[in-house]
Amino acid sequence: MANGYFSSRLSNLLSITNKRDLIAAFHVSGTGKRRDPRLLSTPITLKRYAHKAVMDTGSRLKLVRESYKLSQRELARRSGVTNATISLIEQNRVSPSVSSLKKLLEGIPMSLADFFTFDQPPREHQYVFRANEQPDLGRHGLRLLLIGASVPSRQMRLLREQYAPGASSGEEPIVHSEGEECGLVTRGTVELTVDGQVSVLNAGDGYYFPTTLPHRFRNIGADEAEIISANTPANF
Repeated sequence: MANGYFSSRLSNLLSITNKRDLIAAFHVSGTGKRRDPRLLSTPITLKRYAHKAVMDTGSRLKLVRESYKLSQRELARRSGVTNATISLIEQNRVSPSVSSLKKLLEGIPMSLADFFTFDQPPREHQYVFRANEQPDLGRHGLRLLLIGASVPSRQMRLLREQYAPGASSGEEPIVHSEGEECGLVTRGTVELTVDGQVSVLNAGDGYYFPTTLPHRFRNIGADEAEIISANTPANF
């Protein structure tokens, strides 16, 4: 993607205040297709992003926060994450866990998948997703490879979750406002905690639970563990 094209599309995002519009606008801007009238110029310069074909987490968070016209203080109030922590994340001085970042994004609101893929153009007729077309949403020894990132209006989320020894989904349990999740352990040993109930899963074991219950995953084995998981709606 050309630097000028990427920079202009990023600039346009800063006038969008709705998650759905933010994603749709990014996809349409500069394509010659139906142009959203809200794609206006912005006084905020994005020259510092122009050279980054893939933005780091801090820059991405700041861009999204500003596009929703939220101050760090307001986002802190909405998410329950401290203003100081948000500032450190945006400066890339702190790398949040998956659960912490998800909690922060709920204050916008925006899903983790949308946060890491809003700059990917939709492909309505793409039905196969190669290994190199699965963006990684994870961190801290956890890889979350999203299948179908370019599918517009995804109704479910499918992930390849790869946990290094000792890695987890985060210290805090993950909770969604609605939905269900299921998965299958393909290798390794995983400790799954759902609503305080702890289970140990090995290769071939599966799970299914409402995502409204607090849940957490942790690799307790000596080798990498992998889970193939799906949830609906696609709110992760």
